[in-house]
Amino acid sequence: MSFSVNTDRALAEPLITAFFQETSGQWRSERRYYTLKSGETQEVVSQITIEFLPAGSPALLKLAELHRLDGQHPLICGTTVTWESDYVGTDKKPVVGSTVFGVRGTTLYRDRGFATHQPVIARYRFQDDRTMQLKTEYNDSCFEEEIKLIGQRYRTRQTIICRAGEEIMIGQYLETRCPHTPG
Repeated sequence: MSFSVNTDRALAEPLITAFFQETSGQWRSERRYYTLKSGETQEVVSQITIEFLPAGSPALLKLAELHRLDGQHPLICGTTVTWESDYVGTDKKPVVGSTVFGVRGTTLYRDRGFATHQPVIARYRFQDDRTMQLKTEYNDSCFEEEIKLIGQRYRTRQTIICRAGEEIMIGQYLETRCPHTPG
C-alpha cells in the first residue's frame, strides 16, 4: 500500500495557524517606502488591528465564495486586518482600510490586493517558524514580502514591488505590539 502526502501543506498549515494567532492584536506600524528610480521616500505611520479567524468563520466563508473555492476543502484559518494610516509630511488625509486573508494549503487568499480591489492569491512559505515569506502576482506586478516576528512585541516586514520585471519600490516596516493586547 502506498500513501500520498502533500508535505508542504502538512507543514505549512500548522505554522501559519500559529503565526496568525501570535500576530493577533493591535500594532503600531512605522514604515518607509523607497521609490527606486526617483530616490523619493515616504514615511507612513499606521495603527493596525489583526483578528484571527478560525475555520468556518463567516468572513472566511465569504472569502471562499469570492474565490469560488470548493466547499469540500475549506479555508483552515485566516485574519481580518484593519488599519488607519497617516502619511508623514504630506497633506494627504489618513487612509482607512481592511482586508481578509484566508489559508488553504500553501495558498493565501485575499479579498483584495495591494493595488487592486479584486481578490488575489499569494503563495507563502516559512523560512522558520517566525518568518513568513509571501509572493503575490497580478497585473504585471509582483509583490515579495517577508514578515518576521521578533520576540513578543515586535515584527519586521519588508516588501519589494516589481512591475514588468523591474524592481520599483521597497517598503520597510517596524511594527510594535500595542500594550494590553493578546499575543
